[in-house]
Amino acid sequence: MASGALTSSWTPKQNKLFEKALAQYDEDTPDRWQKIANAVGGKSAEEVKRHYDLLVEDVNHIESGRIPFPKYKTSNRS
Repeated sequence: MASGALTSSWTPKQNKLFEKALAQYDEDTPDRWQKIANAVGGKSAEEVKRHYDLLVEDVNHIESGRIPFPKYKTSNRS
């Protein structure tokens, strides 16, 4: 993430729980960030919101062309 050093570390499991909770609790959900924090575990609502803001920032940078898409290796398997 763009400013990852400013946030606490997130485990792969927490990131997966975060993604699932984002899909479950949309923008109109009351207390959205607290509900997502509860689903993730070990994070405050403020940490979850900051994590989301950084994600949006990264997506915006990629979409604007400021960060190139990664070049993935392709497999030659049939």
